[in-house]
Amino acid sequence: MTQMPDHPVLVTLRERLARIAELDAPALAAEEIAILGRKQGELTHLLRDLATRSLEEKRTLGAGLNALKLAFEAAIAARRGSLADAVRCEESRDVDLTMPGRQGWVGTRHPVTLVVEEIVEIFHGLGFAVAVGPEVENEERNFLALNFPPDHPAMDMHDTLYLDAQGSTPGAGGRVLLRTHTSPVQIRVMRAGPPPYRVVIPGLAYRNDPFDASHAPAFTQIEGLAVDEGVSFVDLKATLRHFAERFFGSRVKVRFRPSFFPFTEPSAEMDVSCQICGGTACPACKGTGWMEILGCGMVHENVLRNCDVDPERWTGWAFGMGPHRITMLRYGVPDIRLLYGGDMRLLGQFGELGR
Repeated sequence: MTQMPDHPVLVTLRERLARIAELDAPALAAEEIAILGRKQGELTHLLRDLATRSLEEKRTLGAGLNALKLAFEAAIAARRGSLADAVRCEESRDVDLTMPGRQGWVGTRHPVTLVVEEIVEIFHGLGFAVAVGPEVENEERNFLALNFPPDHPAMDMHDTLYLDAQGSTPGAGGRVLLRTHTSPVQIRVMRAGPPPYRVVIPGLAYRNDPFDASHAPAFTQIEGLAVDEGVSFVDLKATLRHFAERFFGSRVKVRFRPSFFPFTEPSAEMDVSCQICGGTACPACKGTGWMEILGCGMVHENVLRNCDVDPERWTGWAFGMGPHRITMLRYGVPDIRLLYGGDMRLLGQFGELGR
């Protein structure tokens, strides 16, 4: 029995199939679309067109076209794999397998985070709980409830970062702003329920300050609040002296200087003996032998009244400190910007401390 010759279409497709193994990556992609593409592929079009052909052509072409489709798919996949192997082989030639591997980089906690955690732990041992609050506040809690007069310079746009339109006063709380200190959390704590209160408040604060060697527009702050019956300035001094000795060491010297804050009366600044020169005077402490670390004082009776706390029965004290500055003192960091820049030459030195 004489075998019928192949259909010309099948012959042409088999010739193209044979050339698949010679194509590079761009040509292979183009040929795959030209042969097997869903919209314009030649083989795809022929298979769809079988329904319109005569019975004889269906017998001649049908089986051959289906077999060629499978053959093209296999050949294209094989060529794509061989091209990928060739690329990997080429890349491996540039790798020196005799070189030692790179040491894995392990992160650690930021030095300011370490300081914050240590301060919180010290006050936790004294019976203080941790309180937190939102970083977006209104003028009433951020200023007015804390006994700031309405015309205080801190409420000016040059000092405070407001989030709403200038001059607008949305709601009874006044304009919305990024809190300039963590003190609004004190207001929230006292308004949440009756005394006594003993809380330490870590968190971020924001001020419209230039970014220089000792200032930053965003910084960490820790405040403390203690309100109870019979609380006095003696309790304040004893607590903060204990904190300083725990944090800086038993040999540290502490002094309190009179100061002024709207939310405390009387108010004081607390200094510790310079940790760089040991109190003998150096450029870091401007030759005084002392460095200021926090402000403190007895909670003003107006602040207590603004929180519905009776100042005739309850008294309290508060303090506020900047952990960035304390970090600079403890570790001898000369510029606050080094603590923000992410310089691993500095931050990597604290790896052992963070474990």
